[in-house]
Amino acid sequence: MRHTISAVVQNAPGVLSHVAGLFSSRGFNIDSLTVGETEADDFSRMTIVARGDETTLEQIRKQLGKLINVVKIHDFSSVDHVERELALIKVHAPPNKKPEIILLGEAFEAKVVDITRQELMLEVTGPEAKIVACIDTLRPYGGKEVVRTGRIAMARGPLMEGSPRDAGGPAKP
Repeated sequence: MRHTISAVVQNAPGVLSHVAGLFSSRGFNIDSLTVGETEADDFSRMTIVARGDETTLEQIRKQLGKLINVVKIHDFSSVDHVERELALIKVHAPPNKKPEIILLGEAFEAKVVDITRQELMLEVTGPEAKIVACIDTLRPYGGKEVVRTGRIAMARGPLMEGSPRDAGGPAKP
């Protein structure tokens, strides 16, 4: 099963390395890892996507909770949440094909972010399935390059317990 785990961590050197090392030492491949500052400058949010059974992922969540720089861990598997990815897609686009490619991109709500005589670069955001469908649709036009951010996720509803702005303060599992 695929799990999306969010970890609020202190901004400190080596934290990313410790978290990634925890997964690799248990023989887990990380499918996606994104890191960015939160609304509080002292903290970052890591969004980690990994596959595994519930027992093993529970062990990893517990081990993450023991790391001193980890403030909060949240597994989105059983929570109503929103997930998004961003992709930049560069395709071969001779002048006679540009309108057709732009129209296809619009079907995925993609924006043209760069244009040259022979290429178009599109930006598309959304759930993973939408990103993959857009890439697959544009592939016949000569996909030249694709860059993806990886998944980010946020729970719907009230502020997530243990986030840096949570009045209750940091919490661990």
